[in-house]
Amino acid sequence: MPRAWQIHDYSGYRCLKLGEVPIEEPGPGEVRLRVEAFALNWGDMDLMKDNYSFSFPRFPARVGIEAAGIVDAIGPQTAGFAIGERVSTLPYFYYDRGASTESLVIDARYVTKAVPNLSAVENASIWMQYLTAYFPLAEVSKVGSGSHVLATAATSTAGGASLEIGRILGATMIGTTRFPENVGYLREMGANHVIVTGKDDLAGEIMEITGGRGVDMVFDPVGAGLIARYSPALARNARIYFYGTLDTARPELPVVDMFQKNAVFHPYSVFNYVEDPAMLAKGEAFIHDMLTQGRIRPRIDRVYPMEKYIEAFDYLSQPRTTHGKVVIETGL
Repeated sequence: MPRAWQIHDYSGYRCLKLGEVPIEEPGPGEVRLRVEAFALNWGDMDLMKDNYSFSFPRFPARVGIEAAGIVDAIGPQTAGFAIGERVSTLPYFYYDRGASTESLVIDARYVTKAVPNLSAVENASIWMQYLTAYFPLAEVSKVGSGSHVLATAATSTAGGASLEIGRILGATMIGTTRFPENVGYLREMGANHVIVTGKDDLAGEIMEITGGRGVDMVFDPVGAGLIARYSPALARNARIYFYGTLDTARPELPVVDMFQKNAVFHPYSVFNYVEDPAMLAKGEAFIHDMLTQGRIRPRIDRVYPMEKYIEAFDYLSQPRTTHGKVVIETGL
């Protein structure tokens, strides 16, 4: 029987338990994967405390939104996949059918071909970070040459992905970090400019970088602690994509600055775009092409065995001096 990590209440990740579970058969429109690797995300920790944008419908439940593996069963009315094919999962509302398992049944809409030049660990680390960054930059704001983009908390995986994608699209990318030692990493990822938020005048630095124009787009997972510091440096018709609360508090909108610049505050979730087939097709094609060409590549920080899932969350939840995805290998 396959093993799975499951949670039985909203007590957080330390209450996860590893045990054997019955193997599931895929239904219509579904495939089953023999999972080789699955990645951790910050949202998993929020979900396990019922602090996320959706909740578990029942317990016990599995967590995890990104996996890579081999197709070992295909349900009725399911086309486009073959037994033995390596695939990875797209961001999906997993409810209680998360990826923290050795055997995963999933709707085929949320499965895509593996990138051939990447390992299973790397293929488990692609789609959440790159699709989260892709849609605001490439499809909604459509940034390009002449655009200035601010990515706050840019050492996060989605923040780093935004720097990579923004650079490819031709935008001037400005990344923020709390720690000076991260400046070199952010420049390597694609930041044209890096601002250390603990010591710099954030709005003043932005205005100097942009020649007094301000930023056209902000990609912000921080929350209340930063928005009022950069809002005086918004360009006219700027859009703030707010996709997380790393400081645990929702922001109070800087209404005066937004009135003055006709700015839009956009509560953003990648899932809304994944559910749009046309949008998803564009994102898949772009990211797959960039990965195949080697113009982007997921950074892997640490890999843990299946048995050390809780230790992996311990590591993810602490301040880190290295950056990239934290991934579990099942050993299958």
